[in-house]
Amino acid sequence: MSNIGTYEERLKSFDWSIAEKELDYKSGDKINIGWFLSDRNCQKGLAKKLALIHEDHEGKVRKYTFDDMRTITNAMAVFLQKLGIKPGERVCIFMDRAPELYFSFQGILKMGGVAQPLFSAFGDESLFTRLDNAKTAAIFTQKKHVAKVRKILNTLPELRHIIIVDADETTTLRDREIAYNMEKEPRVESFEVFPSTAETPSVLHYTSGTTGQPKGAQHVHYSLISQYLTAKWVLDLQPDDIYWCNADPGWVTGTSYGIIGPWANGITQVVLDAGFSAERWYKTIEKHKITVWYSAPTAIRLLMREGTEVVKKHDLSCLRHLCSVGEPLNPEAVIWSQEAFGKMFHDTFWQTETGCIVITNVPGMPIKPGSMGKPFPGITAAVLDLKTYEPITKAGTVGLIALKPGWPSMMRTYWNNPTVYQSKFKNGWYVCGDRASIDADGYYWFVGRDDDVINTGGHLVGPFEIESALLEHPAVAESAAVGKPDQVNMEVVKAFVALKPGFQPGDDLELEIMNFIRKKLSPLAMPQEIEFVKSLPKTRSGKIMRRVLRAQEWGEPIGDISTLEND
Repeated sequence: MSNIGTYEERLKSFDWSIAEKELDYKSGDKINIGWFLSDRNCQKGLAKKLALIHEDHEGKVRKYTFDDMRTITNAMAVFLQKLGIKPGERVCIFMDRAPELYFSFQGILKMGGVAQPLFSAFGDESLFTRLDNAKTAAIFTQKKHVAKVRKILNTLPELRHIIIVDADETTTLRDREIAYNMEKEPRVESFEVFPSTAETPSVLHYTSGTTGQPKGAQHVHYSLISQYLTAKWVLDLQPDDIYWCNADPGWVTGTSYGIIGPWANGITQVVLDAGFSAERWYKTIEKHKITVWYSAPTAIRLLMREGTEVVKKHDLSCLRHLCSVGEPLNPEAVIWSQEAFGKMFHDTFWQTETGCIVITNVPGMPIKPGSMGKPFPGITAAVLDLKTYEPITKAGTVGLIALKPGWPSMMRTYWNNPTVYQSKFKNGWYVCGDRASIDADGYYWFVGRDDDVINTGGHLVGPFEIESALLEHPAVAESAAVGKPDQVNMEVVKAFVALKPGFQPGDDLELEIMNFIRKKLSPLAMPQEIEFVKSLPKTRSGKIMRRVLRAQEWGEPIGDISTLEND
């Protein structure tokens, strides 16, 4: 029997107070996510239970109990206080998936700071944009990534401390740098956790829009309520489970369901800090006897490419429940997973802004391969008319996915950008920016995004950063970035470039531009192809019409081009 019971029964009787009662929380109480993930579990008798099984790329395994996690995160909180970090200040986490990442996240929250996780793959310019926007006070990083921080340090006066978690006696520390060794630092038995309340800021996750700078989605400690319950009901986490979430905490899945959700439920989880390899992944599942696996369609498609023969080399009978997130899960992947693992992946839909799963296939619900499923109990969802923003009642009609505001983990604002935040709401609905239809049975079917965001491997990439980096090259006059179809990643980035006079298109110049922007951007944002053009399609007011370029790549109708300028 799954945790959720039956979907229909939960719909009838649902209230978020179910989670509040299970977590012993009452409205108005203090609520600090960091305390709930370790201290509370220890109080509930789980002190000696394994919280984290960490395996690095070399195969070295480190294990930590909930009591280990409690005293280590206390020590990190004390360390930050001694550095002078104040409650409410942003502390960035910029490192690979080391145990220090997962524990510093909690230490920051325990002392009242705002955790700002960023992908370690970001280039120095992408890093600068986010640190500058958040006025970040400190950053946890590693030796292999500190060069990026050093490069931009003089332009970040608010960044007072660079904490290098793997520095040793051979490391030469520079301006504002400090070494921190989590294993050698004395553990702290007792720490007075910051008395955060429901609306106290907790996590600042950056997302990219179609225009302008990346936006910081501000979450609060009360998000725990929906992250705890969705992890319990959708991921079906049960006391004896060994859980594995593939997502990096630089992405919201890696915090909501790679840190908060599982540990709030007192679950043992595995973290593999290594690149993708079908053989390695299957060995990891077999070795650690993983029972619940939360992955992504891109990874599933890569596993599909390897075939089922490699699956048969491993005993994966431990797997009990499979879920997927990041982009639509194509029907072929669902059917393949049934063939490969004897179980179907359950698709889940949500966003950085929603903080938790909002539309999903819950355990026990019949899966329609290719469908997103139905709204999670407690989430009021609809598909809105593209013009009137009224809910569409006719089955199969495409509109905008929208949610009624008010669930616990909904972002409270975009950091220093209330105008854009307010623009997300229409007619009393939060509009997700994606299009879908609803069938006669109430299942949602994803159609596509309503804007220019590129979804590559489940990661949303905004064109602005790519185009800005391209324009810094001396040969580039104009640039535009769109997604083009890709079998594995769903989309990859393609750039269109108009050159300045005196420059000629060619393979050598394409390679030079690629190398130029490779140093500036995350690998996720890297164009896989550059096409040189004489000019870009623009409106009469000068806005580039990416829609036209995208339609050409996807073989779709270009649509209304009445605003297109006449060359």
